[in-house]
Amino acid sequence: MTADNDGHDAGHDGGDHGEGHSHDSGHDHDHSHDHDHDHGDHGDHHHHDVETVGVAVLTVSSSRTLAEDPSGDAIESLVGDSEGTELVARDLVGDSRDAIGETVDEFVGREDVDAVVTTGGTGITPDDVTIETVAERFGKELPGFGELFRRRSESEIGTMVVGTRAMAGVVEGTVVFALPGSENAARLGTRELILPEVSHLAGLASR
Repeated sequence: MTADNDGHDAGHDGGDHGEGHSHDSGHDHDHSHDHDHDHGDHGDHHHHDVETVGVAVLTVSSSRTLAEDPSGDAIESLVGDSEGTELVARDLVGDSRDAIGETVDEFVGREDVDAVVTTGGTGITPDDVTIETVAERFGKELPGFGELFRRRSESEIGTMVVGTRAMAGVVEGTVVFALPGSENAARLGTRELILPEVSHLAGLASR
């Protein structure tokens, strides 16, 4: 059983984070300058956005089922309610590198999947292997995702945030996000970080 004991079962609800896009503060996103950390010299920040992002959700847990999966349900609900995203696949696997890897590979290989969101297996117990499994597939890592997720989480779970290994990257043109297994963390990561940027990131990753 994956404890996913990274602090996100401590009861935060992903709640009133009024920071908005804090990573945008201090500049106006004028990409007429050569910001090669994003997409070069394109003047329109959203020029390559995907109009409708197909999202696949994977829950990693040896104790839950799809019928009792509050974290996966939360992600599905948020994706379904957000303009420009739709759920195209959902699955649940146990704490096995083979099972996780095979399912991620299957999702990434689908033409209708532009982004994959996993939930669970990001803690530090021996059976928390989601990060190791997805990271070895990354062609590019997106370190800002994990950094911002931990920053947003600190106000709710305090120093327990050091045990959170949430991360994101690109696998063969598909952006993959790995979130902790608690419902609170799933809501926070999906609502505040993934949905605001996924169409942009998916568009850039698939160019």
